Amino acid sequence: MNFNIQHYESLDSTNKEVLRQAAQGAKEGLTIVAEQQSNGKGRLGRTWETVDHALAMSVLLRPPIDIAQVSQLSLVSAVAAHEALALFAAQTRIKWPNDLLIDGKKVCGILTEMQQDKHGLAVVIGLGINVSDPKSGWAKDMRTPPTSLNTYCVQNIHKDDVLQAILESLNTWYNRFIQNGFTPIRNAWEKAHIANGQTVSVHDGNSYIQGIALGLAEDGALCLLVNGEEQRIIAGDVSIMEQKT
Repeated sequence: MNFNIQHYESLDSTNKEVLRQAAQGAKEGLTIVAEQQSNGKGRLGRTWETVDHALAMSVLLRPPIDIAQVSQLSLVSAVAAHEALALFAAQTRIKWPNDLLIDGKKVCGILTEMQQDKHGLAVVIGLGINVSDPKSGWAKDMRTPPTSLNTYCVQNIHKDDVLQAILESLNTWYNRFIQNGFTPIRNAWEKAHIANGQTVSVHDGNSYIQGIALGLAEDGALCLLVNGEEQRIIAGDVSIMEQKT
């Protein structure tokens, strides 16, 4: 994949800019990077705030796949981001479906969006990565406690280093997915998942479901063992339950 990297001082959203350019016929590999976002989004319709020293980036993909498979690209991006960030902080783990954590604290979030128009299928992979702690400190009301890569690095790293690592890893895992399907992604994801075999609680926006995390279904859903029966989770927030001693 050839990456066309465009840098902006400020945007409403890197994802939105990719989708705007995709509608004008932009090619696969378009990469938008912004210092600030005024209307960044996270999963489940949440706001994503781009803090100081964060890498806000989005990449355009035009995969030759069915629309039903697009959700699997969220897992592809999580595996790619995990491999890249582990170069800087080996403790990095995936939390379903595609948050990246270090010591239980969030270092990266991923949002996948798509559109279909006269130019075909366009999928945008948006990543927000905390490279360094913000000068003003972290907000106190964040759902998952945040952290940054540089908190765990011996040598100070720059956003450009992280950008390059992400793009190289995404290129590798995306091509692997296109050529070999979802199985290699599923295997790598399960090795990196923070909760495999552990008791978790999943909040789907309305209720909580508790069970043992078994791994991924073929379509990327999370499989839980709930009261002796396997249950598929399509969307929600996962929390690891503390084990009683």
